[in-house]
Amino acid sequence: MRIDRIGRFVPHDARDRAEWDRLRDFCARWGLAAFSRDPFIGGHVTGSAFVLSPDGQAVLMTHHAKLDRWLQLGGHCDGIADVRFVALKEAYEESGLTRIALLSEDVFDIDIHEIPARGAEPAHLHYDVRFLMRAEAGEPKATAESKALAWARLDRLQDYTQAESVLRMARRVRAWA
Repeated sequence: MRIDRIGRFVPHDARDRAEWDRLRDFCARWGLAAFSRDPFIGGHVTGSAFVLSPDGQAVLMTHHAKLDRWLQLGGHCDGIADVRFVALKEAYEESGLTRIALLSEDVFDIDIHEIPARGAEPAHLHYDVRFLMRAEAGEPKATAESKALAWARLDRLQDYTQAESVLRMARRVRAWA
């Protein structure tokens, strides 16, 4: 299955098919505005990077400063309609790594989740499109967006997060390998 401006995704199960359909419908309804940061259309597309260590045994996690929880790297498209590019750009900006390889052109995972209202911004959805990557050079350095960065072993990821959306990606990496 393919969505213009996002790419190809091979669903693993009914959950994947439902998330992909919701993403496709959102993009069809809003066009390029789906990639903006306008919360008043009900949400926006975001891009995430599940960045594996060079040996593939760990993932780089960020302790998000605003959300105060461990997440994969990623962020808003801010009007850029190339989600793969956004995910890679965010991975570089948030990690301090100097070379990151995209392991597949295909979408690795989709997760649609609600962002609570904050200030004048209403609650809205993030249509998060995730790509699988591998660190090839550089040392992780936390930025202002992070309290810390850590290489979390895939078999111990639950020590950092209980979020099913993150744990699901670790299971997919083990199946992918």
